[in-house]
Amino acid sequence: MPDRPEIVCICGSTRFVDEMRAVNRDLTFAGVIVVAPGEADELVTDKQKAALDALHLRKIDLADRVLVVNPGGYIGESTGREIDYARATGKPVSFTDPAAT
Repeated sequence: MPDRPEIVCICGSTRFVDEMRAVNRDLTFAGVIVVAPGEADELVTDKQKAALDALHLRKIDLADRVLVVNPGGYIGESTGREIDYARATGKPVSFTDPAAT
């Protein structure tokens, strides 16, 4: 048994918030610590988006691996940068839609 549960950072487009919530729930019930994107009920400013994007990279730093929620294989610009960052720092990256690479 490991010293601590695995930590997984979820990445994906905010258009898939329901899918990310479902993945978060499933991983949590499987005993995984989940780090997920921040959510907002209103539109965020460009400054807030930049701060959230930078914060999410720090969340990737905390994780053992990254799981990209990408229904239909969709990967947006921000998620693509997060994938590149995770790979550059040696984090394993997997996808909910195996059609993605």
